[in-house]
This record gives sequence, structure tokens and C-alpha cells, in this order.
Amino acid sequence: MSKELTNKGQRDLELINRALKTGDPKAYSELMNLYRDPLFYMFYEKVGDEDLAKDLTIESLGKAFKKLHLYLPDYAFSTWLFTVARNHAIDYLRKRKLQTISIDKVLISDSGQKNIIDLPSSVDDPEKIFIKKQRIKILRKIVNMLKPKYRTLVKLRYFKEFSYDEISKELNMPLGSVKAQLHRSREQLFKIIADTRDTF
Repeated sequence: MSKELTNKGQRDLELINRALKTGDPKAYSELMNLYRDPLFYMFYEKVGDEDLAKDLTIESLGKAFKKLHLYLPDYAFSTWLFTVARNHAIDYLRKRKLQTISIDKVLISDSGQKNIIDLPSSVDDPEKIFIKKQRIKILRKIVNMLKPKYRTLVKLRYFKEFSYDEISKELNMPLGSVKAQLHRSREQLFKIIADTRDTF
């Protein structure tokens, strides 16, 4: 172990080694429990939406666990983890910026001359499309591990991107129940991420 790491850093490194060497779900769970709340508050400060902050926290932990073998104990695990999380937040915010639609528009002037205007494209390149498909595939795998009563809610929220009001109308369920059950489903998602080594 690195001599430069603090006691906290040494503790994290021991958990990481257990997670990687034996796939110990308790090690993943301990790491998640240590950093879930700090990550959530970081995201909440950036996006100002509690539900979105929870979603980003789940996704960031998933990314971090997938890349855990890349962590080097030259610096604290918390530094590495928050770098992964911040990059995820930046990617999310960048993708949500307003973009124009790709189109080649032909304008005809008064003199009959044709002018072609190339507008910037918002269509993802092949690499981004592939990454998006992989992410959906991973999310579907996780969702299938949820209790049946939560699956439909999660699919409507994350795959079809329904709002809470739309889910409430679609399922004829009180809005409060929708929010409560989605909250419980997120808790299950956290547990699945922590307990399943090969999910990501």
C-alpha cells in the first residue's frame, strides 16, 4: 500500500483490493455507503434537482465500479471518484444544451439563385450512438434485477423519459405514490450496483 495515503485512503484501498480480487459485494457496498451522500450533494449543488442528482449518483457509482481496476493508489480514491463523477456531470450538462437540427436547406433568392446553408448537426456520431446503446443495455440489465412492481415505473422514467405527472396518468397512480416508489427503486438500484460485481 502507498505510504502517502491517509488512514482514510488506506481504508479505501483495502476495500478496493477486496472488491477486485474476490468480488466481495460487502466491499462494494461499503465504498458506496461511504461516498453516496457526498456524491449526491455535489450533483445537487450542480443541477439543483434532487431526483436528477440521485440519478447521476447512481450512474457515477456504476461508472466508477466499472473502472475500479484503473484506480492507482498514487492519490486518494475519493479524488479519483469525484473526478469520474464531475466528468459525468459535465457530460450530462453538455448533452442537455440546446442544439440545432442537421439539415441542408436550399434558399432561393429573388434572382433565382440557389444558396445552400449547412446548419450544425445535433445527431450523435457513431461512437456516441454506440455508447448510448451500451448504456441502455446496462441499465436494462440492472432494471431486470429490480422487484417486478418497480420495473414498470423505472422503465417509464428512465427509458421513455416520462415525467412524474405522465407516469401518474399512465399508471393511474397518485403522484405521491409514484415519487415514493421511484425513491425505493433507486435504493434498490444502489444495492444492485453495490452487490453485483459484473453488472457494469
